[in-house]
Amino acid sequence: MTVCEDCIHYAYDEEYDDYVCEQDLDEDEYAALMERRTTACPFYRPGNSDYYLAGRQ
Repeated sequence: MTVCEDCIHYAYDEEYDDYVCEQDLDEDEYAALMERRTTACPFYRPGNSDYYLAGRQ
């Protein structure tokens, strides 16, 4: 499992028939994200994992 799979921005898109990141980035923000030297995403927020959801109940 990747860190994206339990991110709140990672959702199923019926048009693409796949999971995609729903973080709304403009061209400059996307370019800056792709140029990052680290693997950590600055937009990551926990949310879709079973552990997170169980803790919220």
